[in-house]
Amino acid sequence: MKRLVILASGDGSLAQAIIDSCATREIEAEIVAVLSDQPSARVLERARNANIKTLIFQMQADRNTWDAAILAAMENLYPDLVISAGFMRLLAPKFVAHFKVINTHPSLLPLYPGAHPVRDTLTDGASVTGATVHWVDAGLDSGDVIAQIEVPIFSGDTESALHERIKIAERSLIVSTIKSLLPKLESPHV
Repeated sequence: MKRLVILASGDGSLAQAIIDSCATREIEAEIVAVLSDQPSARVLERARNANIKTLIFQMQADRNTWDAAILAAMENLYPDLVISAGFMRLLAPKFVAHFKVINTHPSLLPLYPGAHPVRDTLTDGASVTGATVHWVDAGLDSGDVIAQIEVPIFSGDTESALHERIKIAERSLIVSTIKSLLPKLESPHV
């Protein structure tokens, strides 16, 4: 069975969609750990409720020490796929060169990369946005796009309302993308 590790920094609604899909075997994989940089992130509670190992790596003053600690922890987990689901940190080039990592992003990349894509989309006056799942590389939301889904922007949309609609689309997109990727992945721990 394929091994998944989820990286998340916040509420964990994307992680919950993956947890639920693994529990029902819609995704034929085991989540071996959920890793967060935020000790109070709700995603950790969600993982514990599902009896999934949790790891916390708070950012350190020395970024190289933090990068090395996460890399070492991940090497001991032997993931087939690492899923960044609302993890608000860039991963070191060595990390993304060593592991297969995907990320979800609430825009139609390459449009609106970075930390505030929903706000940026609204500010720009776009009529459509969406969600993207992409491979993580050493850049900021610059890896190859795997899958996208469009979400319309309605007149009078607030950033919060639009982001909630994107999250709904993003949850189904991440689950379907993981399902399609897993059979194609070679296991690094065979």
